[in-house]
Amino acid sequence: MRRLELLRVEHRDLDGAIAALIDTGSGDQMQVARLKKRKLRLRDEITLLEDALVPDIIA
Repeated sequence: MRRLELLRVEHRDLDGAIAALIDTGSGDQMQVARLKKRKLRLRDEITLLEDALVPDIIA
């Protein structure tokens, strides 16, 4: 699913952006917090899409 892959790429890119801001000290705490919040929302959306792709298996 294309949407899922795009979300994964954006999530991974946010990891790099957050790390770069923290490492260089150039980002303020509010900016880092906003990026982290966005990353969490992406993770939630990725999880929802993954769950929709995998059918529930009744044991």
